[in-house]
Amino acid sequence: MQTNTDVLIVGAGLAGTSLALSLPPSMHVTLLSAAPAPCGASPMALGGLAAVLSAEDSLEQHLEDTLEAGARHSNPDAVRGILQAAPQAVHWLLQQQVPLDRTEDGQLHLTREGGHSQRRIVHAADASGYAIMQALWPQLEQAAHIHQRSNCLALALRRNEQGKVAGVDIYDKHTGRYDTILAQQVVLATGGLGSLYAHSTNPDSALGEGIALAWRTGAQVRDLEFVQFHPTCLQAQGPTFLLTEALRGEGGHLLDKQGRRFMPDYDVRAELAPRDIVSRAIAAHMRQEGSHHVWLDVRHLGADKLREHFPKALAEGLRRGLDLRQDWVPVAPAAHYSCGGIQTDLSGRSSASGLYAVGEVACTGLHGANRLASNSLLECVVMGLAAADAIAGTQVARPSALVPEMENISGENRHSSGKSTKPSPSTIPTLPALQNLMQEHVGLLRNSAGLSQALQTLSNWREQITLHPPSLEQHCTSLHLDTAWLLTQAALARPQSLGAHFRLN
Repeated sequence: MQTNTDVLIVGAGLAGTSLALSLPPSMHVTLLSAAPAPCGASPMALGGLAAVLSAEDSLEQHLEDTLEAGARHSNPDAVRGILQAAPQAVHWLLQQQVPLDRTEDGQLHLTREGGHSQRRIVHAADASGYAIMQALWPQLEQAAHIHQRSNCLALALRRNEQGKVAGVDIYDKHTGRYDTILAQQVVLATGGLGSLYAHSTNPDSALGEGIALAWRTGAQVRDLEFVQFHPTCLQAQGPTFLLTEALRGEGGHLLDKQGRRFMPDYDVRAELAPRDIVSRAIAAHMRQEGSHHVWLDVRHLGADKLREHFPKALAEGLRRGLDLRQDWVPVAPAAHYSCGGIQTDLSGRSSASGLYAVGEVACTGLHGANRLASNSLLECVVMGLAAADAIAGTQVARPSALVPEMENISGENRHSSGKSTKPSPSTIPTLPALQNLMQEHVGLLRNSAGLSQALQTLSNWREQITLHPPSLEQHCTSLHLDTAWLLTQAALARPQSLGAHFRLN
């Protein structure tokens, strides 16, 4: 079955939602999500948005902090362009009635996080992403020109006879049907790839399909080797839970098992060093001690401050038998954010005609080799608004007919052996097998032998899965394998350490 829309947005996190709400009502917008909304990583984001809003701060300081955190691998023009738009992004959120925290005199409360030289993070306690999405989601439901479809998997991008991306093949989990949606403009806002790793702060759905979809249709991808690991993830019974960077920004200390602060041994900025430095320091210290975690101590911040500014962290700790007001808390790094992705300009356009990308799936050049804290939600809003402006300025025409044949789901540069026999189930990797491979060999600390071994294993798995027309599950697995293979290939091709990409040898 085929349906038509003006703009098709795949992904309903903050980037996709900001874009949808900013498009003119004259455009028919279809917003796809893989699960009932609000879903994805955006509601899980804790910190906030970085923006220059204080007289003590400046754009040049924010720019320098971003470049420094990104190991000077960022695009300076992209950094300046996005950071200049930060106050406007905050203003847009306030217009949408997002309840950002304020001081007693009514000013926006600004906190500080690792890598920032000034207080410049606007936030809603320690659950900013959830507060933002709770404010935006009802507006989507009230917008008559926005049609939401949840529980839908994007399987392949479709091109028309001119080679322009003009639609998406989907599987609707609710109806059990395969559909094709034709669109004048297609936007990928599918989020990150952190759940390709065994230990991740990301939702289970963050498996990098958007990168594979774009690459298969010829779009350029870049900087995939730069996967940021968040330093302070709660290591207690239950799922991985991220303890916000602001806990260290407000003065929290990292301790070894003797109760000694160790971060000053590694960096003069101690706990306020950028995330890649803190994560590697923790990993090194864990290896020295033979432990599975270090300790975060925030008791000295005081019970009142913890209750007021960190209620989510406090509640989650108590749920697991830990009281941040009285206890040291066990923490360790986990995969958190993809700094690379589909290469775009500052309007969200990819190198593939008709295809846009916004949010974590995209690579604007802002983050470089390591993202500065709270620049990600900022990028979602800035790029969502920018892409909406660009799309609104295009001439919307009737969607063109697609090429008759569905694109080869194996993807370009993938070759079948020509065999028709069905591969043994044991040759097709399970998701845990893929996650363990990536965690062990393509994780926080990398070496040439491990990367080469991982690439060979991924190549074998990719070859096996092309031996016959795959099922839905195998097709999704092939997307995950493509992204993992691209990431590993990029990591192996960069022999020197840079930012979040750290080579032991």
